[in-house]
Amino acid sequence: MIIAVIDGMGGGIGGQIVAHLRQELPSYFEIYGLGTNSTATSVMFKNHANKGATGENAIVVSSKKANVIIGPMSIIIPNSMMGEVTEKMAAAVAEAEALKILLPIMPDNFVLVGLENKPMMLLIKDAIAILKKEFNIQK
Repeated sequence: MIIAVIDGMGGGIGGQIVAHLRQELPSYFEIYGLGTNSTATSVMFKNHANKGATGENAIVVSSKKANVIIGPMSIIIPNSMMGEVTEKMAAAVAEAEALKILLPIMPDNFVLVGLENKPMMLLIKDAIAILKKEFNIQK
């Protein structure tokens, strides 16, 4: 199974997601750290992603291969992350057949109604719980 973690900016969210996936999932899961920039990719790679790639084409190509895509909601919003998410990136993620598990982190001018305001750590734990339940994964 291929899990693509997509992040940008400084890669802090993606790095945390990769680290927790490594702790919670069996070692045979492939984790791709896909960054909108090289800093984000590097952070995910340092947190033990199996593979890492940077930029629009890497995200477009790898989104097609992934079984699961995890990242902040901004990855499906064109021009978010201060312009790092291109229209092609956002479309590729949104149109991918992969299960998308999105953390409710988005630009300031977006508001989703009905969401709990939780700390990042709890959001990541919730995302991993959804992944484990969806694919009946036990470590």
